[in-house]
Amino acid sequence: MDKLYDYTLGQMLEIMAEKYPEHEAVKYTERDYRRTYKEFNEETDLYAKGLLGIGLKKGDHLAVWMTNYPEWLIALFAAAKIGVVLITVNTNYRIHETEYILRQSDTNCLIICDGLKDIDSAEIMYKLCPELATSNLENFKSDRLPCLKYVVSVDSDKPGMLRFEDLKKYALKISDEKLNEVKNSLSCHDTINMQYTSGTTGFPKGVMLSHYNILNNGMTIGDNMLFTHKDRLLICVPFFHCFGLVLAILACVTHGSTMVPLLYYNPTKVLQALAAEKCTAFHGVPTMFIGLLEHPDFEKYDFSSLRTGIMAGSSCPVKFMEDAMNKMNMREITIVYGQTESSPGCTQSLATDSAEIKATTVGKSMPFIETKIVDTETGETLPPNTIGEFCARGYNLMKGYYKMPEATAQAIDADGWLHTGDLATVDENGYYKITGRLKDMIIRGGENIYTKEIEEFLYHNPKIKDVQVIGVPSKQYGEEVLACIILKKGQSMTEEEVKEYVKNSMARHKVPSYVKFTDSFPMTASGKIQKYIMREQAAKELGLSETE
Repeated sequence: MDKLYDYTLGQMLEIMAEKYPEHEAVKYTERDYRRTYKEFNEETDLYAKGLLGIGLKKGDHLAVWMTNYPEWLIALFAAAKIGVVLITVNTNYRIHETEYILRQSDTNCLIICDGLKDIDSAEIMYKLCPELATSNLENFKSDRLPCLKYVVSVDSDKPGMLRFEDLKKYALKISDEKLNEVKNSLSCHDTINMQYTSGTTGFPKGVMLSHYNILNNGMTIGDNMLFTHKDRLLICVPFFHCFGLVLAILACVTHGSTMVPLLYYNPTKVLQALAAEKCTAFHGVPTMFIGLLEHPDFEKYDFSSLRTGIMAGSSCPVKFMEDAMNKMNMREITIVYGQTESSPGCTQSLATDSAEIKATTVGKSMPFIETKIVDTETGETLPPNTIGEFCARGYNLMKGYYKMPEATAQAIDADGWLHTGDLATVDENGYYKITGRLKDMIIRGGENIYTKEIEEFLYHNPKIKDVQVIGVPSKQYGEEVLACIILKKGQSMTEEEVKEYVKNSMARHKVPSYVKFTDSFPMTASGKIQKYIMREQAAKELGLSETE
């Protein structure tokens, strides 16, 4: 890649539809859905008209709360073609988080599905918007979500909701000329995607990303994997994260590669699809790779077609990296490091790097992105092999946090550098290693969990006086959540009661794996709670170790 592209997502898809019209763009194994690039481009044009037909317009906000359905992909490109901003909603979210995000993002339209495992999204929406059950497209108005005008279901008929299929009827109201007029009004620098990242303040922040941000990041990432139209990528990471949207979907579309999505990760289905679809690439967090490599039927599957992919989300033991390269034939696997605020990739290892480099570093700076390590106190750039904060600057940085200018200014300094909050070093050859975090964050199986968010929620429990949430080591997930609780005088509570309280309102990955009741927290002389001491004590008491 010798230049950055000024295309919108819609323009990129149209280019590929013209270049590879009969080439497979999408092939599902769990759904009767297969589209060539020409067919997929035409279908997203149709649904773009449908969104215009129900009244959505450039700049409006469309939230998608689905697992990896075909309709998710359609909504992404249909919205992008008319300048409607796609809000990604984590499928693990429950009522507490969903209400906040739909309200804070000023969502105008929401698309839901039935298949959210143990979460009933329709039931949650009827609780949030009881008016929905007796409303229709013309008169729905919600007291709690005043910007929300439409709720669309991709599965069964539901009172007050529009069927996704019905958008095709509304498309008849919109001419080709009108669609092209809207397309021609777009800029590649328009915000087109908002992804929510939990904050240390306890309030998730909407990261505003443009076509330019995510399209070029996907292009570069695909280049570093040596992607071409001959590649077939199995996608089981969620579309709602940058991992799925940028590193997977856009890495494919920018290269004319074939997407082979699964609705969600299931090790048996992954193994079956990799073999049956002759996939050349696979993306996953280390936990997913471990689940495949330790699967009882692993040896029965053929991995001869595999070549590359991405392991990201958390650090990977060298053994599993070597196993992925040797036992799964992924000799050109790469590592990507970044965060949502940077679209997300900042560094990536090369397809030709050794297993040790891929397991112990996060690669080098990606093209057109500046990176550096700075002193956390002075902000001065540090020499090689010195721990400091990882900073990045370039085309990939977000446009800001939605309606949070102060938080944006804290994240990106006056010189345009994103301060990631991650501690790192860089060696003489330009390879970066992540060594720790300034932010109070847990990474569980690739999911970022900000402890403040869980603490703020638990403070609402009338039995709890004080609470501190920390991460403890986990062999399976890297880290898991521990809630340390001081109860109010005269109150009693069980570990299961705490877990159930969180489970009923928050995503499952935020539910504490461990609960510890205590009378006090270790403090500094100035009264600051020493979480690192709590972590050491808890790991010892629970029989956990960093290397386990």
